[in-house]
Amino acid sequence: MRFSKMHGAGNDYVYVDVTKRPLRGDAAALARAISDRRTGVGSDGLILIAKSARQDFRMIMYNADGSEGEMCGNGIRCIAKYVVDHGLTKKRKLTIETKGGAVGVEVHPARGPVDSVTVAMGPPRPIPKSFHVSSDGRRRLLPVHVQAGDRTFDGTMVSMGNPHCVIEVDDVEHFPVQMMGQLIEHHPDFPSRVNVEFVQVLARDRVRQRTWERGSGETHACGSGACAVGAALHAGGRTAEQVAIQLVGGVLEIRVASGGHLFMTGPAVEVFEGTWS
Repeated sequence: MRFSKMHGAGNDYVYVDVTKRPLRGDAAALARAISDRRTGVGSDGLILIAKSARQDFRMIMYNADGSEGEMCGNGIRCIAKYVVDHGLTKKRKLTIETKGGAVGVEVHPARGPVDSVTVAMGPPRPIPKSFHVSSDGRRRLLPVHVQAGDRTFDGTMVSMGNPHCVIEVDDVEHFPVQMMGQLIEHHPDFPSRVNVEFVQVLARDRVRQRTWERGSGETHACGSGACAVGAALHAGGRTAEQVAIQLVGGVLEIRVASGGHLFMTGPAVEVFEGTWS
């Protein structure tokens, strides 16, 4: 099986093109095996690039533990780069089907190999009760209180097609992300588990973020999480409409447009190709 290793701001996945030939066997088991950083290729998960009956392409993503995710902002940028650079399409503007809904992307530059992609993420979605037990299914930003160990956090629940809990902290670099992230991910208030963004506001146009992704642990970046952070902080008057979010693996530019529509621009890099046997 041929694969490509790609990353967006350090959020790395193994990509398999199944547009012409379906994947054999158990995709969840493959995701666990191929993501292992000692005995596999090593990644935050597995993403399949598939045909779509309604859109240009379809993204099917699995976290490193084999659980299926609804959406990945960094992953969708890499799909856009892959299908253009590998000649699967001549379009520079695409719509990609995900489990969390259809997402529009635009590749840059206009000609030649793709080095960055803008994703039209849309506004935050209404939060289903499966994402948080207190949700009424209508609100798009939901204040939450979370007890984790001996600490209580005030956060904001945001759905970008997948669940996020944005928590502001004083010093994100030294914050115990692994311990608190794991506790919050599995908190009973989040029936589908949750991605947790720990953020520190540096200025109106600059934020530092560390992310604990459900099923994968701390990752170097999370695109949908950065959008959730942009939405939550802007709604709270903490940041401007345009904000640079500094993640462990790089910087993502988030713009909050009219109606709360979110646009994310960031890098997409192909690292290498290989064969998994």
